Amino acid sequence: MNTTYRKLLCVKCFYLVLFCALLFPCCAHVQKREMETTAYCGCKKCCGWTRGRWIYLKLNVWNRYYVSGPDKGNKYSGRTASGTKPHEYHPGLFSVDSVKHPWMIPVRIIFFPWLFLPRPGTIAADTKYYPFGTVMCVEGYGKGVVEDRGSAIKGQDRIDLFFRSHRKALKWGRKKIMVEIRK
Repeated sequence: MNTTYRKLLCVKCFYLVLFCALLFPCCAHVQKREMETTAYCGCKKCCGWTRGRWIYLKLNVWNRYYVSGPDKGNKYSGRTASGTKPHEYHPGLFSVDSVKHPWMIPVRIIFFPWLFLPRPGTIAADTKYYPFGTVMCVEGYGKGVVEDRGSAIKGQDRIDLFFRSHRKALKWGRKKIMVEIRK
């Protein structure tokens, strides 16, 4: 057997393995467990920040600062612990919402083409058990990625889901839900 034939055979095997991994993603470790979920948003009440500092007589209202915790007095950037900007789950154009409101499809395509693709939401979890990048599917919320950690999120059975508004976060409240975890 000559070496070029062996190299060709190795390349074919590599592409076959890659194709199978893409075609059958069920090879990933999937775990289901009941978890206590809560909701948060980027507001003052949920994240503990205030506008301006008393050092500047509260005149620098464009800056936000932590009110309590270990970062008290430091600037609040609105970023997650992993450094990303938090976002709510968005199912994309082709979803159940498109079936319920089909008249919105042309509007979404023309005016909001960036919403064509689905986008996972931000989840805060205990990073001892779920490292950054862990994908979770939460019933009633959708798909999310662990990108944050909260001070009150301790243990394997607690996660925090990000919502855009405080009203949506309050509406979600605190629920015990089955969560599918992909590591």
